[in-house]
This record gives sequence, structure tokens and C-alpha cells, in this order.
Amino acid sequence: MTSLPTYEEQRAAARRRLPHMLFEYIDSGAFDERTMDLNRADLDRLRLKQRVMRDMSDLDLSVDIAGTPSSIPVALGPVGFAGMYARRGEVQAARAAAAEGVPFCLSAVSVCDYEEVRRDSGVTPWFQLYIIRDRAYMGDLIDRVVGAGAETLVLTVDMPLPGIRHRDTRSGLYDTGLGGFSRQAWQGICRPAWLWDVFVRGRPHGFGNFAAAIAGKKGLGDYWRWIRENFDCSTDWDDLSWVRSRWPGRILIKGVLCPEDGVAALDAGADGIIVSNHGGRQLDSVRSTIDVLPGVVAAVAGRGPVLVDGGLRSGLDILKALAAGANGCLLGRAWAFALAAGGESGVVAMLQALKAELRVAMTLTGCTALRDADRSLLDTGSPPLSNLYGSGAGRGSL
Repeated sequence: MTSLPTYEEQRAAARRRLPHMLFEYIDSGAFDERTMDLNRADLDRLRLKQRVMRDMSDLDLSVDIAGTPSSIPVALGPVGFAGMYARRGEVQAARAAAAEGVPFCLSAVSVCDYEEVRRDSGVTPWFQLYIIRDRAYMGDLIDRVVGAGAETLVLTVDMPLPGIRHRDTRSGLYDTGLGGFSRQAWQGICRPAWLWDVFVRGRPHGFGNFAAAIAGKKGLGDYWRWIRENFDCSTDWDDLSWVRSRWPGRILIKGVLCPEDGVAALDAGADGIIVSNHGGRQLDSVRSTIDVLPGVVAAVAGRGPVLVDGGLRSGLDILKALAAGANGCLLGRAWAFALAAGGESGVVAMLQALKAELRVAMTLTGCTALRDADRSLLDTGSPPLSNLYGSGAGRGSL
């Protein structure tokens, strides 16, 4: 049997290959990182119910994720700056997703712009976007992406301003000037394989989708400063109506952590929601996504698909999330580490590992089709999370 990588193995490989500041950017969370840790801890607290002596010879892992067919209930979620983890990294990740039959969502703050990923990967990614201060540029960008064929927009709403991530500040990621350049350059020199493959051969290194707006900026610190200055604290649900007027396809709202906001998102014109705390990278000391998921699903009451991210690393985690009510899952750190560790082949290996783990989990819980996964797969004798076993929790509508 071919050995497939674990999350921790690919994380360790990424740490060896990436400059320190880039590894820390993927790995870190906000403030004291309590919510980032809680995402993982609460998933670990859930227990699956093992069932035996059932005919499990015919399994169906495929689902429809927010209107997109997928070989497993997983999409590669938006990860910023992925083109610095591997040469033209967003293109490599999109190719891997296509090879394994799962959706890929391109971050607005990608190195490769939407048109490049669309052209060089041969797939039509989902597109993630923040509401930025420069509405004219935002409107032009939406028009560009729609013109390139995009059908699904992931609108991230939990970032009216960036969270405080101490590890990013200490690593030198945001440093500017000669001192910042020297510090960043030294980290690159200490990773010669990355330096040659990504920094030298993988140019240009900017925020591709915002290249026109950031014209004349130089260095990572300058790019990050422009992004931070363009987050907008004045946004409200009326802004979703404006986006809806320009985007003809599906809109998924990412960053929902309470039932009221899930309902408000759908009332304002969204087609579905993504339960997310930004991987614990925004507001620390909030609840984990797996904990709040059932309450949001119950409030939405089948009006649209409910996806979830946060701490998901394995096929077991994916099955737990579906059992808790999700229609699908988004991965972030898992594919970022896989990309850094092995490029396109690393992401393919990660997805193949998820499929293998899902098959084992399905077989030993008696789940023949993932679209039918529900709370019966969970052992109610294990310590329940606050909202998981309440009478209102259930599956969302596909």
C-alpha cells in the first residue's frame, strides 16, 4: 500500500522548506491563538459511532458543494499569498484540485491573478473577495473575474480590519525599508531550494488581482500595508446588495459565526454561507466553528448550503463536520502546507489521503453515501459540544 502523507508530516516539510516568515504566516493565529487551538480541540472531542456487519462494498463519496460537483465534500478554500509557497502556487493548487475532482477557491490576495489561474490550470475557480474601500476598483475587479468565467463568489465578511497576529509581526513579514528587506532576504537565503524555485523562477511576486491598484509599491511590507489600509469598517448588509447587483452567479458569505448572521446573509441575497472564524486568525476567544455549526444550520433551515472551515485536517474531521450538519468543508492550512511541501503533487497526495481516510471512516460507521451523513454517525455518549445534540440541529439543504 502506498504511504500517504499526514497533515503533521506535510506541515513539518513546509517548515523545513519555507522562509520562517512564510511558515509563520500559514501557521499562526490571532492574539494568543486560543480560538485556533479550540477549532482543533473541539473536533477532537467529537466521537464517531462504529457500526459493523453492514454491506459497505459500494460507497459514494461524491457530493454537490454549493452547486459545484465534487468527488468528496471538500473545496480548497482561499489562502492568501500561495504563490510564495510554491512557484506560481495558485496555479499548481488549482491543477491538483482539478485532478482530484474538487473545487478550488482563489484568494483575492493571491500572487497569480484570476486570469492566470484560469488560463494555466484549465479550470474555473471560485473567487474570494473582501469588501474594500476602493469600491470602483472592487467593481472593476468583479467585472474582470466575471468576464473570465467565474460563477461562484466567496465574499469574506469577517475582516473589516486585520486581526492582530503576533507571530507575523515578530517574523518580519510586515517589515519595510532596508532593514525589513535585509531581514526577509536573509530568511530566503537560508532556504536555498525555495529561493531558487520560488523567489527566482516564480516571479512576479505581487498581489496579482490588485496589481493595477498597487502599482509602484515595492516589497512585501508595502503590499501588506496597502491591503490593510483598504479594509473597510463601514460595511453592512447593504454592501452585499451592491455586490449582488454586479455578480450574476452564486454568492457564499464567509465568516458567519452566529445563527442571526446566517439568516441575515440569506435575507440580503446570499445563496449560501460558510461558517468560519478565519482559522482563528481574526477575533480570538470566540467559539470553534464545529461548535457553532449546528445552531447556524438550524437557523438557516435549508434555505441554502452551509459549509464550514477551521481546524479540518483529515477524512475523520470531514465526516464529523458533515455529521454535525455541514454540506461541505473548506480546507486552508492543510493545502497550504501540502503545497509548500510538494507543490501540485503534494496537494494531490493530501487529497488522496483524505479520500482514503474518508473511505475507512465511512465503512466503519456504516455510512454508504456522504450526502446522507447526519448526527447518527456521532456517539452521543462522548462529551457533547454546547450546540451539537440539541433538538434543532440537523443537516442543511443541498
